[in-house]
Amino acid sequence: MTIENPARRLAGSEHEKGVFLIVAATLAWSASGVYSRLLTTDVWTAIAWRSLFGGLFLLIPCLFLEGGISRQQWRSVFHPTGLAMIACQTFSQVCFIGALYMTTVANVTMIYATAPFIAALLGWVILRERVSRRTLIAGGISLFGVAVIVASSIGGGTGLGDLLALGMTASFALVIIIPRVNPGVPSLPPTVVSAFLTLAIFAPFGSVGSLDLHNWIVLAAFGATNFSLALVLFLAGAKRMPPAEAALIGTIEIVLTPFWVWLLFSEQPPIATFFGGAIILGAVLWHTAIDFNRSRRPHRA
Repeated sequence: MTIENPARRLAGSEHEKGVFLIVAATLAWSASGVYSRLLTTDVWTAIAWRSLFGGLFLLIPCLFLEGGISRQQWRSVFHPTGLAMIACQTFSQVCFIGALYMTTVANVTMIYATAPFIAALLGWVILRERVSRRTLIAGGISLFGVAVIVASSIGGGTGLGDLLALGMTASFALVIIIPRVNPGVPSLPPTVVSAFLTLAIFAPFGSVGSLDLHNWIVLAAFGATNFSLALVLFLAGAKRMPPAEAALIGTIEIVLTPFWVWLLFSEQPPIATFFGGAIILGAVLWHTAIDFNRSRRPHRA
């Protein structure tokens, strides 16, 4: 007769819960292309009001995460680290929506997949963190894939959108790096402030009159799920599993995001996107698969 170890069973259930949360977060993030194609309003209006709903819905988890809402927590927003986070997140969100409007969803997704490698490079430049040879190789290969995608877009009407996607990716990589400069500064308050700041900056350029019931619903769902819910689910799931495994599951977004748009709207990306995307996806999967295998090896005493 065998006796089941309660601690092992609890650890197993926590891991399974983590997998579920990461998958749910990935599904929520992968819907960004669908939301952008459902919108019938101009880009400035989409940027402003999607940010409003994202900030409002993110206030709810702020009550329970990172110590809740307190004067000390929100005072951290005015710390140089918090201000840098606000600036980078605002710029990243603007570039993100602008890219979705000006190029194919597949291009945005594939370029964004290079964020971990750009973050590693910025970590080396800013924090002097060591970068492994494997990361440098994967990063170089993935950036070559980005070059293939962007080069094919020059003169094709989507070049600006691809550059916005690259700007979004670089600024988001900074969002990954900045908290390491001062780990004591909470990350959620600057995210909320950046959402409302984006609304304040870009609402005057938009057209509230173009927002019918359909657009209000899409923008509310866009902000609630893709902006806030996905972030909270990912943070909760990442605490329950090794980072390498969370990253490996997260790569599903690279495939799902353009797939939903192709399935629902028949959006066909350029041929070069398939070639560049295959290069990027191969580099990402190779890198994360090695991390995943290493994290599962038993540690020797």
